[in-house]
Amino acid sequence: MKTPTHVENPDVILIGSGVMSANLGALLKRLDPALSIQVYEVTEELAQESSHGWNNAGTGHAGICELSYTPTQAADGTVDVSNAIKIFEQFERSRQFWAYAIAEGMVSNPKDFINPVQHLSFVHGAKWVDYLRARHAGMAAHHFFADMVFSTDRGTIGSWAPLLTAERPAAPIAATKMDSGTDVNFGEISRKLLHWLGAQPGCGIASNHRVTDLDKTSAGWNVTIRDLATGQTRRNTAKFVFVGAGGGSLHLLQKSGIPESKGLGGFPIGGQWLVCDNPAIVAQHQAKVYGQPLDAAPTMAVPHLDTRILDGKKTLLFGPFAAWTTKFLHKKGSVLDLPGSVKPHNLATLLKIGASNLDLVKYLVQQGTQSMNDRMDVLHVFYPAAKKEDWKLIDAGIRVQAIKKTDGQAGIVHYGTEVITDQDRTISALLGASPGASVSVHIVLEVIQKCFPQLLASPEGKARMKAMIPTYDVDIKKPENADFYRTQAQRASELLQLA
Repeated sequence: MKTPTHVENPDVILIGSGVMSANLGALLKRLDPALSIQVYEVTEELAQESSHGWNNAGTGHAGICELSYTPTQAADGTVDVSNAIKIFEQFERSRQFWAYAIAEGMVSNPKDFINPVQHLSFVHGAKWVDYLRARHAGMAAHHFFADMVFSTDRGTIGSWAPLLTAERPAAPIAATKMDSGTDVNFGEISRKLLHWLGAQPGCGIASNHRVTDLDKTSAGWNVTIRDLATGQTRRNTAKFVFVGAGGGSLHLLQKSGIPESKGLGGFPIGGQWLVCDNPAIVAQHQAKVYGQPLDAAPTMAVPHLDTRILDGKKTLLFGPFAAWTTKFLHKKGSVLDLPGSVKPHNLATLLKIGASNLDLVKYLVQQGTQSMNDRMDVLHVFYPAAKKEDWKLIDAGIRVQAIKKTDGQAGIVHYGTEVITDQDRTISALLGASPGASVSVHIVLEVIQKCFPQLLASPEGKARMKAMIPTYDVDIKKPENADFYRTQAQRASELLQLA
C-alpha cells in the first residue's frame, strides 16, 4: 500500500496483516462500527508471510484428510475422531463468516480465494489400510463426514486421483474421499477483508511499518512503529493490541513484558515444496491427498500432494520438506531471530527442549541437505511415475513452534495454535501453526469473547454475531443439530460458489 493511512489513538491496533488480523479486524468493525482500528504490517504488501498462498498448503483444514488429527488406533481397533470433528466445526465458522462477507459486499469474487477440491487420505501397507478403514468407520458415523467414502480398489482410487495408482507396485492401498473439501488462498481473503476494513471510517492500514516496541499504560498500550521507507519513528496508543505477526509475534510478546510471556520460547522450522506446473500432469490431479507420516518425520511434516489454485492458475504442490533455520519470518526475518529470543526466563525451557529433541534438530538438518533425488524418492511414495524434470523446489514459509512451560515442566513443544492473553485482557498474541489459518475465525472469535465481552452482551451484539456466524452459539457437533448445520453449510457453500 503506497499511501499508508494512520489513525491516531485508535481503540485497537492489529500487528500483522495475515488471516488472523484480517478476520479479527473485520469482525470487530461489524460488531461495533464505531470502533477505530489501525493495522501495521512490516512487508510492503499485505499478507506476505505465513498467510501468503505459497507459504502454506492452502488446505481448508476441516479434519477430512489429515491423519495427524486422528493419530492413534485403540486396542479394540477403533480410531478416536473427536479432534477431526472439532476442527471441522471450527473451519465451518470460517466458511460462514466469509460467506457473510460475500453476501454483505465486504469482499467479492469468492473463487479468488476459495475453490472446491476433493480431500483424500491415502495409505499403503496392510497395517495402514486397517487403520484407515477404522478411521473411516468412526468419521462416517458423524453427520459432518456422512459423505466420506472408503475404498481399497485400485481402479476406484485411480478414478479419484490417477497419479496415485499409475505405475504403482502391487501392495495393499486404501483411500478415503470427500468432495466437499476446499483449497483456500488465505493471503487473498486476508487482503480482501483488509481492503474493506481500510476503507471504513476510523480505520487505517500502514504497510512497510515495523512495530518495534510495546509499553503498557494504565489505559492500554503505547506502540512504537518505524516507517521502513523513511526511517521515521512514531508512537501510537490503543486500548487493545492484537499481535498477529506470525513468527514475529514472539519477539513482540517478549517486548510487552506481560507475565504470560515469561518462559515462552520459539523453535523455527523452515519449509520447502516441490512444485509442478506441467499442464498435462496438473490436469490429472484435482485433489488434496494427505498420507501416512514418514518414519523419521515429526507430526507436522505429514506429506501431501495438493492441487493449488493461486491467482487463477492451477498447479501441484508436494511436501512439506522441513529445513533448519534461525529466522522467524520468511521475508522480513533475520538469522539472529532465534538467538535474540533467548532470555533468562526461557533459557531453561529452551535448553530442555534442545536436549530432548536432538532427533528433531538432526531431522531438520537432514531435510535441508537432501538432494533432489532424495526428495523425488519421497514423492514417488505418492506418485510413482513422477519425473524429476517436471518438478522444481521452492522455499515456503517459516513456522515458529511455541515452546512453553506446561504443568510445571519446561521443554514441551506444542504443535497447535496458542493465543496468549494478559490478565487485563488488553493484549492477545498468536503463536503456533496448523490448522491455524483454517480455523482463524474460531480463534479470533475466542479473542473477542475474552477481550471484548461487552460487544456480545447485548441482544443487538448477539444478533450481529449470529448474522455473521449463524452457528457460533450452537453446538453443531450434536446429532440433534445436524439439520441446522446442513442448512447453514449449504447456504455458505452457495454464497462461496462451492456448491
